[in-house]
Amino acid sequence: MKHILTNVFFVLMLMLLALASFYVVVEIKYFILVGFLWFLIVFIGSSFIGSNYHVKTYCSNPSVKEKKIAITFDDGPNEMTISVLDVLQKYNAKATFFCIGKNIERYPHILERTINEGHTIGNHSYSHAPFFDFYNKDQVISEIEKTDALIATILGKKTTLFRPPYGVTNPSIRKALAITKHTTIGWNIRSLDGIIKKEKFLLDRIIKRIKPGGIVLLHDTSIETVNVLEQLLSFLEKNNYSVVPLEELLNIKAYED
Repeated sequence: MKHILTNVFFVLMLMLLALASFYVVVEIKYFILVGFLWFLIVFIGSSFIGSNYHVKTYCSNPSVKEKKIAITFDDGPNEMTISVLDVLQKYNAKATFFCIGKNIERYPHILERTINEGHTIGNHSYSHAPFFDFYNKDQVISEIEKTDALIATILGKKTTLFRPPYGVTNPSIRKALAITKHTTIGWNIRSLDGIIKKEKFLLDRIIKRIKPGGIVLLHDTSIETVNVLEQLLSFLEKNNYSVVPLEELLNIKAYED
């Protein structure tokens, strides 16, 4: 709805400028300014998943008052996922893993262990390609459905959870999700572990943002994340926080019946 209102508003602005140009001189710079402002709003809305600009997205649950949060991992399965699972098992914590289809093909046994240990599985596209944001609707649907099928071969059912690569949404993704019927999951506590490898920085960044109902974004792809995870779970335990599955935190279904 936000994208529709934005488009309507700026079209009206351009129409008013065009109408005004019949009576007074309207410099071209004003048309350019309107176009630039439209582009800026669309760019920001598309780039920040919590904006709900194109797609309704669950980034947290503000109604949760108890000390409960969810921890999510992107980009697996990966060899490092094994270490992540070991740490989660040590603290009896359940997480959600948004998996890339091509990685499932490479490490099906790791996904199987993840499922067997009670963690939730979500879809994170098949390729996580650098140009995923430029795919058309049919390409996005193909990526989602291919990964759904790979997950289902091990899980035995279809996941309803999807997290777009890079957290970017656009009209193609919106149209695709209207067909696949997935629930879009974002986050409100971004660790930046996919970019920065300084463990103290990562841990401090997460801890100062922790509050009930939050969703933490991590990547099960590096030893730094494994180390930060252990310290984070220790902190949460000492501060009486529970790490719960996304479906419990958000009161949604993770899988089709």
